[in-house]
Amino acid sequence: MLWKHYVFRRGDEVHDLWDQLFRSRPIRLLYIAGRGFDVRVITVLTQFLQNISSSGHKIEDAELLLVGFEGYELDDNLKKLTEDNAKEMAELFKGIGKVTELKISTYSAGEDDLSASTALRIGVKDVLTHVAEHTDIVLDISSLPRVVYLALMTSILNKLIPNKDATDALRANGVNFQVLVAEDAKLDAQIVSEEPNNDLVLIPGFSSVLHAESVRDWPLVWFPILGENRVSQFEKVMESVIPESAEICPIVPHPSSDPRRGDRLIVEYRRPLFESRQTPTSNILHAHESHPFEAYRQLLLAMRHYCNSLSILGGCRLVVTPLASKLITLGTGLACFEMKPPDMEKYGVAIPYAEPRRYKASVEDLQASRPEITALVLTGEAYG
Repeated sequence: MLWKHYVFRRGDEVHDLWDQLFRSRPIRLLYIAGRGFDVRVITVLTQFLQNISSSGHKIEDAELLLVGFEGYELDDNLKKLTEDNAKEMAELFKGIGKVTELKISTYSAGEDDLSASTALRIGVKDVLTHVAEHTDIVLDISSLPRVVYLALMTSILNKLIPNKDATDALRANGVNFQVLVAEDAKLDAQIVSEEPNNDLVLIPGFSSVLHAESVRDWPLVWFPILGENRVSQFEKVMESVIPESAEICPIVPHPSSDPRRGDRLIVEYRRPLFESRQTPTSNILHAHESHPFEAYRQLLLAMRHYCNSLSILGGCRLVVTPLASKLITLGTGLACFEMKPPDMEKYGVAIPYAEPRRYKASVEDLQASRPEITALVLTGEAYG
């Protein structure tokens, strides 16, 4: 288990972490954030920069990479909020470094366009060209779409950790890679996604097992991570890539700040899960709502269990669809990164997702949110 020991902080402890992480050394920083409507990204960047300023950390070089998105339909209020956020972030960051903007598409409009998966892969490749001689890489997922931050996180990890079996793999030559998020599970549930794209998006590096003819006869185990207002996306994935013979293991948040949240999700997904596919209730798994490394451990152990059990049949296909709030999704991505094999002799891992075309959210809800900042250090000197 790569992250058997881990660095995870929340709230005021995040500032203590930054003080320890940046103390008494020069910093060459790449800060990656979303050019989106979610104002939580401002909260994170403001506190990050305040910590650097107040502590007097030495910044040798710094770049803010603002990742914009193509193909989404937003109302005028959310479009304006997106522009306001981008201007404020650029203004905040210009005191320590430069600001670069680029775009990623996760949407295919027609037959002549690139597929959504290809467009995402090209966008991620563009981001990786900015990952150079940095001492610190920060990925702020607060205003990034789910498929984008999963693709970025797993791709950066793949670049920093070319050999997961190495004894000091997580040290990653001393490059500190941290993921920041302003977590508010209630707000995540209030952001409504509509009109899932017919062209499924596959996270780069996690698609081969769904297409290779040599593994088509392997049994398939599907782990959908359930979240509110995502039934249409769930059904799109189920109809597109999940055969009737698949073993379905839905994952619900537990423990959760709302003890009834898991029960409501089971009711919300009742028709596709239990009426259509007759999924046994004994297959329901739990993942910690607000602790990504616990969610990582729980999913990783479940995937390993099925790999071992189905090895007698030649191999198995593991499919994970993240539909839940941000911290569970991060844990999901870490488990998939660790499980991804160098080849497909015994199993393979895929992450398909039906990216919505339209997002709806209340500006009042967004601005009223009081999120808790959390930080995950995934590589670097902490693991030396």
